[in-house]
Amino acid sequence: MIAGKNLPAFIVGVTIFSTWFGSEMIMGVPGYFVQEGAQALIIDAGGGTLCLLIVAFFFVRPIYRLNILTVNDFFKMRYGKRVETITSLILILSYFSWVASQLLALAYIFESLYNWPVNMGVVVAAGIVVLYTYVGGMWAVSLTDLIQAVVMVLGLGYILFVLNQQTEGLLKVISDQKEGFFNLFPESGFINWTNHLYLWMIFGFGSIVSQEIYQRVLAAKSEKKARNGVFIGAFFMFFVGIVPSLIGLLIYTIHPELIESNDGQNLLPAMVTEYFSIPVQIIFLGALISAILSTSSGAVLAPATVFAENLIKSNRTNLTDQQLLLTTRISVILMALISGGYTYFNDSIHSLVVNSVTLITVSMTFPFILGIYWSKSSVSGAWFGIIGGATVWFGALLWGTAIEPTLWGVVASLICMVSGSLLLPDNSHLKFLKETNNGHSRSHKG
Repeated sequence: MIAGKNLPAFIVGVTIFSTWFGSEMIMGVPGYFVQEGAQALIIDAGGGTLCLLIVAFFFVRPIYRLNILTVNDFFKMRYGKRVETITSLILILSYFSWVASQLLALAYIFESLYNWPVNMGVVVAAGIVVLYTYVGGMWAVSLTDLIQAVVMVLGLGYILFVLNQQTEGLLKVISDQKEGFFNLFPESGFINWTNHLYLWMIFGFGSIVSQEIYQRVLAAKSEKKARNGVFIGAFFMFFVGIVPSLIGLLIYTIHPELIESNDGQNLLPAMVTEYFSIPVQIIFLGALISAILSTSSGAVLAPATVFAENLIKSNRTNLTDQQLLLTTRISVILMALISGGYTYFNDSIHSLVVNSVTLITVSMTFPFILGIYWSKSSVSGAWFGIIGGATVWFGALLWGTAIEPTLWGVVASLICMVSGSLLLPDNSHLKFLKETNNGHSRSHKG
């Protein structure tokens, strides 16, 4: 599941990028960008890039040295088995919404191509994703991600080139936008600025505890290659991540009526299927489906691995490798089925993606960060941070606060984590430091 620690830096970076560059950035964001301006790019392209830079600078080295399989293994080593169990459940729950967004995107594509009902498209998409993931472990996913990334970038680049020729040019279209369209800053006022901070934080901060990142990091040949790979992923995340939105802007200039298709979520596929030739449709849709399949495979494999390693194997030490593999494969099917059910309650790709990271952000992020960098972090403090952050977030959500509930949850998690650790200290960090040193001595340097 970690490719035997054989992945070079470039493949690490490309697979991280491919995993995140899915339905949200290609189908969810362009419609928002066209209607709301540059601030629509903050959550995904901006926040995703920020997250990868933070991980590369501060977290790759300490996590790689542990020689673990999942990010939840860290919680077990640092805080114990019970914290591992609760964080594993939180991580798995968060992925249902993430996978659902990818299945929904595929269903929208099937609707454009074959006029299938969305519900039917979700069922077919789930089956394709399971079969795709079954092809074989992290090496297979990594190699296919590399091929798909190339196809995706070439396809989007070609579409951008064609649309640039059909308009007065991208630079002219950009200059013709209304005043403030490319303003990255909010209007004055405390509430506006705090909610603007939320846009950067939801992925920039919340995805620091992301299994799909560390699944690639831990598969790297060495600590150095893992770190460089994350930097490469950040580069692609920003510079390629904004391309679909620029394409969306060109499309809106030519055919503004297409923004009405599924609330703008079908802007790019609708343009290509209605106004482009068959060869161009093949190039674009091939790139799009490749991106979504790449994201989907990583999204179902990550929680399936957590379920098998941290919930099943952790409680059944006599489990054989064959039984563990079977458990992981069954978990992949269950992830796809439950995620498909999520689409019946939420038909917004953007909303599903944001929801997927919220619970992790408010409950797991500070126990993760402080567990690495604050020696006084205790087991009780971790519990306080997890429960306190989630409780305050949920309360603020029900109350309908003017400030984003996620911000309340993050602040509460920090306060509870620090308070709990100071009030109920322990020596759990000593065992963690010992494990870190042992892991570092076993790891390969490069």
